[in-house]
Amino acid sequence: MGFRLSHLSLAVSLVALALAGVAIYRNTYDSMIMNNGSPDFDLLETGAVSILTLNNEKRNSDKDNLSQQLTQESCVFSAVKGVVDSAIDNETRMGASLIRLHFHDCFVDGCDGGILLDDINGTFTGEQTSPPNNNSVRGFEVIAQAKQSVIDTCPNISVSCADILAIAARDSLAKLGGQTYTVALGRSDGTTANFTGALTQLPAPSDNLTVQIQKFSDKNFTVREMVALAGAHTVGFARCATVCVSTNVNPAAQLQCNCSATLTDSDLQQLDTTPAVFDKDYYDNLNNNQGIMFSDQVLTGNTTTADFVTTYSNNVSVFLEDFAAAMIKMGNLPTSAGAQLEIRDVCSRVNPTSVASM
Repeated sequence: MGFRLSHLSLAVSLVALALAGVAIYRNTYDSMIMNNGSPDFDLLETGAVSILTLNNEKRNSDKDNLSQQLTQESCVFSAVKGVVDSAIDNETRMGASLIRLHFHDCFVDGCDGGILLDDINGTFTGEQTSPPNNNSVRGFEVIAQAKQSVIDTCPNISVSCADILAIAARDSLAKLGGQTYTVALGRSDGTTANFTGALTQLPAPSDNLTVQIQKFSDKNFTVREMVALAGAHTVGFARCATVCVSTNVNPAAQLQCNCSATLTDSDLQQLDTTPAVFDKDYYDNLNNNQGIMFSDQVLTGNTTTADFVTTYSNNVSVFLEDFAAAMIKMGNLPTSAGAQLEIRDVCSRVNPTSVASM
């Protein structure tokens, strides 16, 4: 995002320099004609060489700046990837959690890192304790470690926590077998979060198809993109405390949870038959009426959405391509108009100078 502007600025600068060179050359030529009646070609050649030298020096300088920029980006990507890979090696489920964390951040008022802000007792209530997230979203410690890794290994580079969320989700997808994609840097972090927005904007497991389509349409997603993003449920788990609520679950699903037992947050239900692999099994399950969540299975109840489910079930490559494209689009969801933004030093709290604005 921010880097595209630098490329445009570079092009404009080179054009301006070239025009200036032509003007200098022409003025020198005219001066020679007026003073001597004929041009001094040695002098003109010297002037032309000087202009070419300046152009080359400018071009080399710009190349150096671009190379430095790419090196800085590479450092950031490497620092985050190392932390994410290690976290998933330690617990495969973390990959799905990091993809979900990025989704839950961007879907509420844009990609602003708002979900990372901790509550402050008596002062600030953020998104983490809103019902869709409370005791459910996870991976905060991985993002904090990735942020610290960037600080430690990439000095003098300022990268937002929202950017780190986007990189972590992309790297998690690739680690679990999905298709990688390009993450553009340049997001900023919000100085506040939206408890109510998390409750109203995020898709819920009990949402019918009409509600889901509206929520995705509000974020400018097509129905096809909605069905593709639902495919994130091809990895990871749901809490038994969630699926044991009748309105949240597909009545025909073969659950592993014992819903009559005392449940804890650690009791889990896998979301498809291969929860550690990013594949098309989620869509196969839907076609067999074995989607776990009510909101998943209703995708087969409409001709349009059912056709997309079948397309992805029949061709995993199409699904992976569509999912990657939808993730890029989601990662570029803009922040709310008028939002106060910064680059947070610590992802779980705003910078000291911003405290008064909370």
